[in-house]
Amino acid sequence: MTSLTASSRWAPTTVALLTLAWALAMSLLLWWWFGIGLEGWADAHSNQGVRSAELRQKGASATLLVAVVAVGGLILIAIAAFTGRLVRTGALYLALAIVLGALVAPFAAGAYRTLTPPPPPPPAPTVCQEHSGGDNRCPGG
Repeated sequence: MTSLTASSRWAPTTVALLTLAWALAMSLLLWWWFGIGLEGWADAHSNQGVRSAELRQKGASATLLVAVVAVGGLILIAIAAFTGRLVRTGALYLALAIVLGALVAPFAAGAYRTLTPPPPPPPAPTVCQEHSGGDNRCPGG
């Protein structure tokens, strides 16, 4: 009975503080993301897009970080709520994490593809290769 009372004392405070920290972190990250967008807009209108590739990389990493913090923070809060035996609160935060994860997954996938482009295709063969049909002439001469 004592452990139930001890967990019920710290759990609401922990969930509230984690929620406040998550909201603050999301606000700062979204502000940073907005600033990158303004940088890109200013670059496109003043320098003819000289830094567009750099800003695209910066924006992709910000998008990925926003997605990870948004979903990961809610999962962390849900774990803290479940640990403190706040089942309905944990279920709410977990449901929010699932819905938000489904919404941000396409954006995070696009940002990840931007940060890790596919490898270049292999170079074309430079030696003459024999083709089927008994023809041993090299194409193109």
